[in-house]
Amino acid sequence: MATVVLRVRLAGGERMDITYEEPQISDEDELVERVVSTLAEDSGVLRCRHGDRLVVLYGRGVAAVEVAPRGAVL
Repeated sequence: MATVVLRVRLAGGERMDITYEEPQISDEDELVERVVSTLAEDSGVLRCRHGDRLVVLYGRGVAAVEVAPRGAVL
């Protein structure tokens, strides 16, 4: 299972660090590609975690996604 931590900048200017994981994918690069292609869709939705909370991220509200080699700080 691949897990990636993303820093997301929302359309309103706020930023948040989220964790996204996918049990069927084992490669982190492939997971990042899945995130980008999902958010690029008109109806793109990701279920992520922010600490202990479930966050549903809609692609239309995302302005930018940052992936660092060591990940963002939660």
